[in-house]
Amino acid sequence: MTDKTILVIGTYDTKNDELDFLADVIREQGGRVLSMDVSVLGDPTTATAYSKHDVAAEAGSSIAAAIAAGEENEAMQIMARGASLLAARLYLEGRFDGMIVLGGTMGTDLALDVCCSLPLGVPKYVVSTVAFSPLIPAERVAADVQMILWAGGLYGLNSVCKASLSQAAGAVLGAARAAQKPDMDKPLIGMMSLGTSALKYVIPLKPALEERGFEVAVFHATGMGGRAFESLAGQGAFACVFDFCTQELGNHVHGSNISAGADRLTNAGKAGTPQLVAPGCYDLVDIVGWQPVPEKWQDHQPRPHNRLLTSITLNTEERKTVARAHAQQLALATGPTALLLPAHGLGEWDREGAELHDPEGLAEFLRTLVDAAPDNVSIHRIDGHINDAVFAETALGIFDAWRAEGVIAA
Repeated sequence: MTDKTILVIGTYDTKNDELDFLADVIREQGGRVLSMDVSVLGDPTTATAYSKHDVAAEAGSSIAAAIAAGEENEAMQIMARGASLLAARLYLEGRFDGMIVLGGTMGTDLALDVCCSLPLGVPKYVVSTVAFSPLIPAERVAADVQMILWAGGLYGLNSVCKASLSQAAGAVLGAARAAQKPDMDKPLIGMMSLGTSALKYVIPLKPALEERGFEVAVFHATGMGGRAFESLAGQGAFACVFDFCTQELGNHVHGSNISAGADRLTNAGKAGTPQLVAPGCYDLVDIVGWQPVPEKWQDHQPRPHNRLLTSITLNTEERKTVARAHAQQLALATGPTALLLPAHGLGEWDREGAELHDPEGLAEFLRTLVDAAPDNVSIHRIDGHINDAVFAETALGIFDAWRAEGVIAA
């Protein structure tokens, strides 16, 4: 059976043996291989389907220009542009079904761009010596990329790296065979949330929206979930967004490593996608639970959530900083933007009687946000809590009005 084709990308001048091994395993499992060389200085042992010259030309450049740059970072950025454009074109032409890139830091840098050039649902595998590393910024991670740590992956083949490469070959081919691409004919709603112990609006909203003929994808607001949400929003994948947990923006503003990137709360708006926004869990900043609490938070009471994640409760001035950041991001929106502001709280733990109840801090946050809100945002004050029925009912009322006006395509 040779039912699926895998695009194999790498620097064949330095990793020819490893890339050939990867390709051989794919073929042994019944797959086909399309090879792409992204080297600059050297040449592969045998010709690849797409040469380094093809890649550079796709970027409107040449290998001679890349060499003349005299700096490997600039040269590899030329190759990254070319590989991204070429991979996107080849996929549209139906030339491959899944993609795998092999590399160290240089190859991984290029791989991240290539992954972002391909649509959701295309298997994208990166076999990297720096997989899962903090070197990789959240904003460069595609919504559905898969990463595999390439153990023993320098300077030639060995039994250790063969173990990683053989699994990677099986993974990408298996994914290409099993992949179910999203149904893009059904309008999709993107929703941000945390677990239902903190934010419960998803419970009434998801079935109500599905009854209206929409598919709902809920993203976990713990950094990478927001990154996936923003990546898809930037592609115009959503008919509407219910961005009701923006805590990741507070994380970013206050320097936490648990960040969805500097563009959190911007991509739906820039794409003109109608968006309903509420600053759920605005009063918390999450930090890495297994690391020492940063000096900045030494006078705050940490709340360990588990061994991975600890939450810090913000004081009033810190909340005001988060409020102004919301206004700054929302000002970039070109589509309809409704800001929902429940007066009685924005997370289950800040209800009256709960441990984070702080009516003064909440009132100051809301006041700052309203004062800073840009003119393109409509403000909807709600006499209730974000987890009360009135919040979901208000959101659905705005959504239904937008549908009736033709703002949201059904």
